[in-house]
Amino acid sequence: MQITAPGRALLTGNAAAAWAARLARVDYVPAFPITPQTEIIETLAAWIDAGELDCRLVTMESEHAMMAAAGAAAVTGVRVFTATSSQGLLYALEMLYAVAGWRAPVVLVNVSRGLAAPITLEPDHNDVLAARDTGFLQIHCATCQEVLDSVLLAFRLAEDRRVRLPVIVNQDGFYLSFTREPVHLPDPEAAARFVGPFDPGTLKFAASAPVSQGVAVLGGGPYSYFRYEMHLAAQAALAVYEEIAAAFAARFGRHHPAVEAYRLEDADYAFYMVGSFATRAKEAVDCLREAGWRIGLARPRLLRPLPEALLRELLAGKKAVAVVDQNLSLGKGGVLFIELASALYGQPRAPLLVSFIGGLGGRDLPPEEFFAMAEVTREAAARGMAPPPRLLFTAAEQEEVRKLRAIAGVERARLQEAP
Repeated sequence: MQITAPGRALLTGNAAAAWAARLARVDYVPAFPITPQTEIIETLAAWIDAGELDCRLVTMESEHAMMAAAGAAAVTGVRVFTATSSQGLLYALEMLYAVAGWRAPVVLVNVSRGLAAPITLEPDHNDVLAARDTGFLQIHCATCQEVLDSVLLAFRLAEDRRVRLPVIVNQDGFYLSFTREPVHLPDPEAAARFVGPFDPGTLKFAASAPVSQGVAVLGGGPYSYFRYEMHLAAQAALAVYEEIAAAFAARFGRHHPAVEAYRLEDADYAFYMVGSFATRAKEAVDCLREAGWRIGLARPRLLRPLPEALLRELLAGKKAVAVVDQNLSLGKGGVLFIELASALYGQPRAPLLVSFIGGLGGRDLPPEEFFAMAEVTREAAARGMAPPPRLLFTAAEQEEVRKLRAIAGVERARLQEAP
């Protein structure tokens, strides 16, 4: 990848993430490979080997060790970046809680991929949503440009004295990680000035001034205090993020508010979703507008902290909202639906919410399904009652599953008959 910033280039989401880490002038990258994230680490390693990036990269024995190293390094006062995906994020999950509790400002790119079993290499959001209670803030991206910009924003956010919490920047595997899109690379000096040097404050370690740092074992009262302090910091991150996003827009001309509101002002109906498939929803909104519908899209970039007040403001007075979850909380439903319902509960002029679950394991969401979701949502608003959550699954796909079951049944019978 022989590209010299600044300028426009065709970059994958993985390359955009690597470029952002390079532009942020990271000091340390503990790494462990997993598809579809590995290209990020490979790109950074190539730059380090070529002398183009002054950084230390260490390959660890697991994602658990990777996150332990990331948190430990960050609390010595160096800027830390890493990346993972899917089962790797789950393997690191124990350390995500610890790193957030250490208030270590690590930036982690997660390349979303569905979880086993069964196994898939394609994306949905169950991996990253499993981490929503760890204390890591979460920024979700819809384009490769957003991946680059969001990593730069994430370093400013994580390192801000009012926050000091780690951040996950999430992108969809394959749909973004291996898809090339035009991406504007900012001038390296301008990017470095925007992110600024890492001021570790009390997070520092030097042989000339050794300080013992440890984690105390606390009873319920003090433990509650520290957990609540983290909660307050996460809530404060919303205003800090908007401040940083405004500064980014002023410097680079691209604004990334906590919630993207697309053609929402006069809308009666709206789609609500995160990730790369939201770009499909915007196309559907444009087509439906041409057909006379008053419809829009609300896409939260921040899921932690959840911008509840802004969502209430943007969705107040809408007749109904189609919530499209690319995840499934087994036994309950879509996570975005559950969280939006809790944010809007009891609010005046709150819309009816209609739940759809799709895109699991990378299943495509074609325009026709957005049109169908809009029709179901409009009918639900007319009746004043939401239907049960609906899995987006066609008759042809059901037939395919029946064939797979039949094949599996034949194979089981053959094995049972074998001597």
